[in-house]
Amino acid sequence: MEQQVFPTKGNLMLSKKALQLATLGYDLLDRKRNILIRELMKLVDKAQMLRSSIEGTYSEAYLALQQANISLGVVTPFALTVPIENGVTISSQSVMGVELPAVQLEKKPEKVYYGFSRTTSALDRAYIAFEKVKEMTAVLAEVENGIYRLSVAIRKTQRRANALQNIIIPRNQNIVKYITDSLEEKDREEFSRLKVIKATRLKAKD
Repeated sequence: MEQQVFPTKGNLMLSKKALQLATLGYDLLDRKRNILIRELMKLVDKAQMLRSSIEGTYSEAYLALQQANISLGVVTPFALTVPIENGVTISSQSVMGVELPAVQLEKKPEKVYYGFSRTTSALDRAYIAFEKVKEMTAVLAEVENGIYRLSVAIRKTQRRANALQNIIIPRNQNIVKYITDSLEEKDREEFSRLKVIKATRLKAKD
């Protein structure tokens, strides 16, 4: 025994309760782990689709930017007229106690911030392409952050479940068995003692 436990009925009841709670805790953790894994798999599939799509979107955007630079020289002065994006809001949703981010990009009416007198359609195409990149990047950031948080939560849940399954539950099972066996042995000894006393008294009467 790893710890000294006195074989009493009170300790037996406490040990059985501890074993019951540990078993229940393991079942809940196992259920939580399975739910988190399902959520993780959904996000992984979504991330794979987004990555394959966003790669093409980035390629198109940088090609359009290259063409705009070729036709206009340097597009930096025109890019500076576009305001910094401040319409990103981040909230969260809970999945089995894990806070997953929800990234929202405010939908704004399409607006061109630079003039048309000194620009070409190549700049327009680059601007539209990078607007699309911005939207997809926000979605991908939400998904990849969710994958990271779920992965961390799954590892923690797995460690706790393993501790219950491999350490806590077996230890409590051993304690319950030890106390049960000790009490049964004590009952047998008491029964044998009573039989001897009864036989001695009967013999004395004779």
